[in-house]
Amino acid sequence: MRSLRFLVAGVVSLSILSGISLTVTAGASSTAPSLTSCKTTMPGEEYTKGTLTVATDDPVYSPWFENNKPSNAKGYESAIVYALASVLGIAKSHVKWAYEPFDSSYTPGTKHFDFDINEISFTAARAQAVTFSTSYYNVNQSIVALKTNKIVKDHTPAELKNYLYGDQIGTTGLAYINDHIKPNKAPRVFTTLDQAVEALQLGQIDAIIIDTPTGQYMASSQIVNSKKKLVATQVGQFPSVGEHYGLLFTKGNPLAACVNVGLAALTSNGTIAALQHKWLGIYTSVPVIEP
Repeated sequence: MRSLRFLVAGVVSLSILSGISLTVTAGASSTAPSLTSCKTTMPGEEYTKGTLTVATDDPVYSPWFENNKPSNAKGYESAIVYALASVLGIAKSHVKWAYEPFDSSYTPGTKHFDFDINEISFTAARAQAVTFSTSYYNVNQSIVALKTNKIVKDHTPAELKNYLYGDQIGTTGLAYINDHIKPNKAPRVFTTLDQAVEALQLGQIDAIIIDTPTGQYMASSQIVNSKKKLVATQVGQFPSVGEHYGLLFTKGNPLAACVNVGLAALTSNGTIAALQHKWLGIYTSVPVIEP
């Protein structure tokens, strides 16, 4: 499992992000070019002229990539790149992959690629140093609890207010607890996620609120008893409130405007929905809980 992506260092409340989806995010042009014009202008704006250079981490993992090979067009993020290239008139043979560690991607400065795709959440703090595209995946928050906890069966909006939650400081999960669930008991705040997981396993808290991809891993692989049997479950996920993954560019990169046009086209023609259905079924199949 890739390192966790949900810290919100310096980010404002999620309520500020609630309007963000496949619309304009920080750094995007307010006047969108046409898809036709982008096919003409993009080659001259690429980091290496005539080649779309796309960065990601190494290794990369399923379901975002398959077999640690970004160039095979398998896995959701790889498939998104090649679908985007196609709609923008870029041949598959003109897509080149580069290596960029996740933690280096959103630091200030010139990037040696056109954009990075690596499950990078848009945050206001990160957008001060880099430019993000519009969303290619909206991130939902989910509930992870022990299978024996009452919350597994009793989680109406009113019932959710009665539980004791725990989370790592500075996460989008903690923000969701405070901004949307608004429980009657103040959540317990931990320095690390491991401390929150330990508190869950000891029954000191009822549940953790965490992004759906990480929660799926946590419930299916991480929380086990002494006999190595799974003892946790992903109860369900909440509707998106605007948290999302975006493609990351050097600050002010003009390519972002055309990439946004491409993403809009992939949304309107159903490609993004189809790719999510194909590759992200383990996440999209998690039941939705109305808050």
